[in-house]
Amino acid sequence: MSSLIAAEQLLESEDIERMDWPARSPDLNPIEHVWYFLGRRLAARTLPPVTIRELRLALQDEWAAMPQQLIDTLILSIGRRCETCLAVRGDRIPY
Repeated sequence: MSSLIAAEQLLESEDIERMDWPARSPDLNPIEHVWYFLGRRLAARTLPPVTIRELRLALQDEWAAMPQQLIDTLILSIGRRCETCLAVRGDRIPY
């Protein structure tokens, strides 16, 4: 059984409704905002990571230092972002 089928069966068994994400709306995916935050933090380092190992460690450090308020804000904003996405018919959300 593929992992996609297993995930769909789990969602169905837990009565969790899945929402289709418009292809041109990365704004709806909170992880994109997290990656942006992490990228800015890495770019601001005095000594940026050079090796894959250094990058992994730096990302782990920045992930651990990420303010919980940022995560909470992203979660709480999903409803507003969905409404905005619907208003622009799935197009990119203007900022």
